[in-house]
Amino acid sequence: MLSIPCLQTPRLILRPFAPADAPELHRIYHAEGVLRYFPVAGPPSLEKVERFVARQAEHWEKHGYGNWAVQPKDADGLIGWAGLQYVSELQETEVGFLFDRPQWGKGFATEAALAALEFGFRQRELDRIIALVFAENLASRRVIAKCGMDYIDPVEIWGVSLLRYCKARPAV
Repeated sequence: MLSIPCLQTPRLILRPFAPADAPELHRIYHAEGVLRYFPVAGPPSLEKVERFVARQAEHWEKHGYGNWAVQPKDADGLIGWAGLQYVSELQETEVGFLFDRPQWGKGFATEAALAALEFGFRQRELDRIIALVFAENLASRRVIAKCGMDYIDPVEIWGVSLLRYCKARPAV
């Protein structure tokens, strides 16, 4: 069984998901605007969120990476998630993030995404990591740019048109 590492940034703890995170993540998914730029037809049920949380450990076991639950260092409680996911349709690894609306604009997404990218490159020796984003999602595009990712091309995936960005593993 793979042990999922905890990561710490200056302000955040990225830790494995626990079943107890599902109700709080369910609440976050229902906050206005949080899923605006996700290719889903509305907020998921609590049961779907519980399955998402449970599947994270399976993803970690299969790929050696996955999403982390994110909490601030100075408080308890889930404020979102960030991490790496294998996108089978593209056969690539994507960095992703989602935060509760009160956490927007504080730099948490950039901080967490940079930690996930560093983990993927240093600990898992991935050659490249992509980001997928709706063209209209200017806030996430700014995060992606701050992470040093470059625009590659438009892609059609999951029934929507997205922009693909990429970052290659830095030379040592």
